[in-house]
Amino acid sequence: MHIAEEREKFCERLKSALRRARYTPDSPTVLARHFNEIYPGRPITVHAARKWLVAQSIPTQDKLRALASWLDVPADWLRFGSVAESSHVSSSDQNSEVSALLARMTRDEVSLVEDLHLLEHDERHIVREMILLFFKRQAQARPTWTASA
Repeated sequence: MHIAEEREKFCERLKSALRRARYTPDSPTVLARHFNEIYPGRPITVHAARKWLVAQSIPTQDKLRALASWLDVPADWLRFGSVAESSHVSSSDQNSEVSALLARMTRDEVSLVEDLHLLEHDERHIVREMILLFFKRQAQARPTWTASA
């Protein structure tokens, strides 16, 4: 993967994590301010935060870990887009399954899933129940075919 593509994918994951944590994904000022509140090292500038948000750079490892901790996402995922699995299911099988699913999704569908993560647990439950009702209604509307003997 080319470095520009790595930066772009990092930028997308960072913006997604910011949305899930209920921060605006388009404001380098907000990002720098909140990051500097939790980062024990030298503060970052708004310009540095902007470079992360426009895919011009990727933070150093210590900053990446702080970002991941603050946004409550795995550092491996934030940097590389994958998470090391400790389960019995092969991570390559999981990655290929997730990759296949993502390949079938439009940008609008991915955005919808990201928005769903912004909802509270009970709100997500309501949305899930509504979707199940739509499936049930579709199933009832389909004609049933029976074989004649």
